[in-house]
Amino acid sequence: MSAQAARAFMSIGEVLEILRADFPDVTVSKIRFLEGEGLIEPQRSPSGYRKFTHADVERLRYILTAQRDRYLPLRVIKDHLMTAGPQDAPLGGPRPVGDPPAPEVRLTRPDLLEAAGLDEETLAELEDYGLITPVARWYDAEALTVARACGALAGFGLHPRHLRTLRAAAEREAGLVEQAVAPLMRRRAPGAAGQAEETAREISGLLQELRTALVRTGLRGILGR
Repeated sequence: MSAQAARAFMSIGEVLEILRADFPDVTVSKIRFLEGEGLIEPQRSPSGYRKFTHADVERLRYILTAQRDRYLPLRVIKDHLMTAGPQDAPLGGPRPVGDPPAPEVRLTRPDLLEAAGLDEETLAELEDYGLITPVARWYDAEALTVARACGALAGFGLHPRHLRTLRAAAEREAGLVEQAVAPLMRRRAPGAAGQAEETAREISGLLQELRTALVRTGLRGILGR
């Protein structure tokens, strides 16, 4: 931890210096904007200068990461911070199948369109092919991951109608995991559910490795390598 971060209070310039290592584009104006939107509330000195704590810095780090890596709207980020806090709110890429669920992400349709950079027609097509399914009109973190990936693939000419086979393959893969853990799920012994969950994670990881290796093998044949 830097000397600035170790101090009780930091100026906005010192906070900027800490954050720029991971977020080169962050500016004083950006931090002030986030304060104006109510996402951070630094203390003020008697003369009106902002005073940031280490917790404020970690909150800013979470907000900037959520925007950069998850493309979440500020309203959604603010909801996460109010309900869970930066230490618990979901970040990062897609989780392996079988991992414990992250704190709930609830996106409206406009939120999902904004966060994934999709248009209404593409989202409707994804839903028609069963690649995305809202639950009670809400979209979760997995829906956002699918939407972002499908949006990027569309740039390579791969549209939802081309990707529907992936959904069928994913369902078959989930069926294999279910078949393997079913005996554990039927047990009444203490810890059986936890063992089944751990087994599902391990099998899921192995299946993902196998799938990746098979795709690479296929690509070698296509590319003549």
